[in-house]
Parts: sequence; C-alpha cells; structure tokens
Amino acid sequence: MGLPQSEVEHMAKLARIELTGTEKSKYAEQLSAILDYVEELKKLDITNVPDVGQITGLTDQLAKDEIAGCEILRDELLRNAPTTEKGYIKVKSVLGRET
Repeated sequence: MGLPQSEVEHMAKLARIELTGTEKSKYAEQLSAILDYVEELKKLDITNVPDVGQITGLTDQLAKDEIAGCEILRDELLRNAPTTEKGYIKVKSVLGRET
C-alpha cells in the first residue's frame, strides 16, 4: 500500500513541521510499511484470545494519600514566595487569560 506524498504533507502541516522532499519520501515509505503491517494484523483470527488488561495479577495497588517529607511550614513557604493571594502562591497565567 503506497501512501501518497500528499498525505505526508497533510500530516506534516497538521503537526506544524516542515519536511524536505527527501524526508517526505522517506516518511511516506515508512508510514506505508506501518500501515501494511497493520493490515496484516487485521487478518489474524483473535476470536479465542482472551482480553488482557495487565499481566501482573495485582489489583488496586494505590499509594497512600499522605503528606511526607515536607519540613517547611506553610507560613514560611508563603513568606518566601514572590507573590501570594488569599493564602496561596500566585503565579502567572499559563492559559493566556488573567483571572
């Protein structure tokens, strides 16, 4: 199954990466090989194969929700922060909007 270079160009555009002509050819070939392999896997009869979510046999191995190893007091931490507000450390917006 040959993947057209136009498809590689489209994926590169969506990923916002620039590719040279050589890279487009290389990736078209590599992606075609991957898709061919997936087609081969689709031919396998897996009707009697049990679903496997994990293989260790462990169930619900959760860590305890406890604070440990924090030797600095909250008030001391807040005093060392550059900006605080209502008892919390205030940081610049990471989503581009101010609150």
